[in-house]
Amino acid sequence: MRILSWNVNGLRSCWNKGGPERSGASAGETGERVKGFRAWLSGAQASVVGLQEVRAREDQLTECVQGLEHWHRSFAAAARPGYSGVALLSRTAPDEVITSLGDPLFDVEGRFQLARFGRLVVVNAYFPNGNGKDRDLSRVPYKLAFYRRLFDLLEPEKKRGAPIVVMGDFNTAHHEIDLARPRDNVSNSGFTPVEREEHDRWIRSGWIDTFRVFEQGPGHYSWWSQRFGVRGRNVGWRIDYVLASPAVRPYLHKGFIQHHVDGSDHCPVGVDLDDAVLGAR
Repeated sequence: MRILSWNVNGLRSCWNKGGPERSGASAGETGERVKGFRAWLSGAQASVVGLQEVRAREDQLTECVQGLEHWHRSFAAAARPGYSGVALLSRTAPDEVITSLGDPLFDVEGRFQLARFGRLVVVNAYFPNGNGKDRDLSRVPYKLAFYRRLFDLLEPEKKRGAPIVVMGDFNTAHHEIDLARPRDNVSNSGFTPVEREEHDRWIRSGWIDTFRVFEQGPGHYSWWSQRFGVRGRNVGWRIDYVLASPAVRPYLHKGFIQHHVDGSDHCPVGVDLDDAVLGAR
C-alpha cells in the first residue's frame, strides 16, 4: 500500500493548477513534472493520502469533493476561516477516524487526524509553525506542546507494538543536511535548537524517519520559498516527513519525496508498505 502526504497550501488553489486532469504513470516514478492536485492524484496510485493546510471547510470544497467521489474522505477544519485544516483520503473506509487531541487549544486549529485501518494506525498532522505574526518565535512553545501532546498520545500504542505511521508537515528540519542553508537559519523557526531537539526526541524513542532509511545524501527537500527562482535552485528545507513506529519497519519497502510535483510550496512525500501491515501483530 502507498501512503502519501502533501501540504497543499490551500486545496482549492492547488486543485487545478496544472490544467485539465491527465492520467499516466505514478507521480514520482518517471521524473516528468506533474502540476496540480487533481493531475497528481489521478496517477498517484495511493491507498491513503493525508493533506495539510487545506484552508477550507468541506462545504466550501464543492468542486474538489465532486472530484473525490471514489475516495473515502474526512476533513478537520480550523475554527478560523481560511486557516490550517487537514484532510484524509482513502480507497477503503477506515475503521475509525479521530480528529481531537483531547485539548481545545489544539483542536481549534484543525491539525490532527488519526485513522485505523485494521491494525495499522495512520496519523495525519499539520504541526504548527513557531513564528508569531511578527516572525518572533512566539509560537514555539505552542508548537512544542503540540509535538509533546501527540507523542504522549501515541507512545502507549507504540510500546504495545502497534504499527503506526505519522505523516505530515512537521515544520522542522531535523539535521543540517535537511536544509540548504543551515548556518543562516539557526535562529529561525523550524531550525532552532529547541525545535530540533523535540523532533530528535521522537527519533531517539524509536520513531523511524522512513526517507532516511533509503536515502542518506544531501539536497533532498520538500519545501521551498515562493520567491522567484528559489525552487529552481533547490534552496529548500525537508520539513515534511513520514515517521513510522518500529513495528512498521519489516513492512517498509520505500520512502520517497516527489520533488517534481508542483502546485504548492511543498511537494508530496510518502512510503510504500507491504499490505500485510494491516494485520501486523
